[in-house]
Amino acid sequence: MLKLYDYWRSSAAYRVRIGLNLKGVEYESIPVNIMPGVDEQMREPYRSKNPQMRVPALETEQGLITQSLSILVWLDQTFPNPRLVPADPWAGAQVRSFALTIATDIHPLNNTSVLTRIKLEFSASDDHVGEWYRHWIKLGFAALEHQAEQRPQTKYCFGDEPTLADVCLVPQMANARRFKTDLSPFPRLVAWDEQARKHPAFIKAAPENQKDAVR
Repeated sequence: MLKLYDYWRSSAAYRVRIGLNLKGVEYESIPVNIMPGVDEQMREPYRSKNPQMRVPALETEQGLITQSLSILVWLDQTFPNPRLVPADPWAGAQVRSFALTIATDIHPLNNTSVLTRIKLEFSASDDHVGEWYRHWIKLGFAALEHQAEQRPQTKYCFGDEPTLADVCLVPQMANARRFKTDLSPFPRLVAWDEQARKHPAFIKAAPENQKDAVR
């Protein structure tokens, strides 16, 4: 069985949980507490297993895969149905572009390690950190909303079934709500998020439904 090194509130781990659930693949969740001050990802035995010292990581028969998008691509290639990325080159590029806007533009600037650093190095207050967080979310979401306006309305981001775009959107929307971001300028994104969160695979993957969730 696959082993997912996981943290309930990690949006990157959340993506992988959604992907595994959409594929119907069984896995064992192994929580790694990445909260500042706990930092299990920086200590043994996890540090030796994954020198990147981040979650998620997926343990397979062949070895360990790190980075959420790499894991999701592996899942799509290993368990082809249902597809997370369309086979059509143009449609696939559009889905990846949407997903990468979140995974490589928005999320890295709002990662826990970055927020901790700006507090320690620049004495940023919680209010300043919140403003930083919301700024990058709104910038990225504005681009995605504008692009969405150019396309016909769909049930999910790119059609009648969830794709990698929805897998990345839903965790980022959860982060946006947690940091009290005004989402009213992004009605298409909000509608897609609401639809996806009704799907059983997304419900099962939700942070509050994980065994290490803090309630």
